[in-house]
Amino acid sequence: MRMDRNKSLAILLIVVGALILLSNFTPAFGYLLHEIMSYLIPMAMIVLGYYGIRSGNRVIGWVILILGLLILIGKLSWLIGPLLAVGLIIFGISLLRGRGPRY
Repeated sequence: MRMDRNKSLAILLIVVGALILLSNFTPAFGYLLHEIMSYLIPMAMIVLGYYGIRSGNRVIGWVILILGLLILIGKLSWLIGPLLAVGLIIFGISLLRGRGPRY
């Protein structure tokens, strides 16, 4: 069976609609779907912004890409903060041992 573009779009719309209905009727699935979508939407904005830049619509593409990056950084702040702290600790230890950059 060969899938053309319209059939794949129709299947995608059916799946998205079913997920929305399931999220309304089952609280646990709704919470899980909300968590997944809160990361997928900014990633989709980044991809669409990149596609807009590549296709020639640079201003709108950059705006969407930067907005998606800012939203994703805000969503990943629970991970970025501790990683930054670990990096600062490692850098401080390397400075104490005398292996840091020379100014």
